[in-house]
Amino acid sequence: MKVLVTGCIGRVGRRVVKAALEQGNIVMGVDKASFKDLEGLEDWFFAPNFSYQSADLQNFEEVLAIVRGNEAVINLAARPYPVDYKVVAHNENVVISWNILRACAELGIKFVAQASSVNVFTMAYCSQTRIRYLPIDEAHPCEPDEPYGLSKVICELQADTIVRRYPEMRVASLRLHYSVPSKSVASSRHRVKDLWGYVQEDSAAQAFLLAVQDNEKWGGHERFLIVAPETACEEETASLLEEFLPDIPIKEGRKITGRQSLFDCSKAAALLGWNHEDKET
Repeated sequence: MKVLVTGCIGRVGRRVVKAALEQGNIVMGVDKASFKDLEGLEDWFFAPNFSYQSADLQNFEEVLAIVRGNEAVINLAARPYPVDYKVVAHNENVVISWNILRACAELGIKFVAQASSVNVFTMAYCSQTRIRYLPIDEAHPCEPDEPYGLSKVICELQADTIVRRYPEMRVASLRLHYSVPSKSVASSRHRVKDLWGYVQEDSAAQAFLLAVQDNEKWGGHERFLIVAPETACEEETASLLEEFLPDIPIKEGRKITGRQSLFDCSKAAALLGWNHEDKET
């Protein structure tokens, strides 16, 4: 399969490229920098089945030219944090995500996966936590008060819009948590506003590749939480909740045991066949 990976020089983007090549795909990587200016490139960036192109993904005509000829698109191109907490992250991310989705629709590309974020909820960048229940699932209200999280809510709404007009398309919005090379990077007990979550970046990459496979279990646009099944903290989750977040209710019929994650990823397991693995890279 010919796969386009935008944001390919980011932490997760690099792992998506590696995994896609290992699975025998022909991969085009796209990012802002000129290839000659890139540093620290892994061997797979020089593989015969990989090509690279720098582009301004806020320019729709450039996006059309780059997307053309591919069979699947994985979009990770975005500002990964609020930047100025004003306009930069919001404006860039919203334009890029729409350009990718609209170009895929125009060119008849059916399989699209885009990077959303747990920041559609109120996580680390928000001024106030608004968690209604635990564990969080895809139905939890999205109420960010900062521009990065808002841009990810909007990219999901854009996908809802595009599949209404182009129902043959299938778009997965993957709500990634803090993507790290190993759990130890995310192990601080003080990451209360992130609910002590994380995702190992190779495991995140696998979720993207599963999301662009032909799969009869789902269609249209679906949102998927992509988070490790345990917290990164060595303490029991219930003890952390009692200390830091005692007033957030546990969803009826659920129990929090051991170091259990406060994010419910059963949808990704059921529809994508995704299960988290911790790897050392």
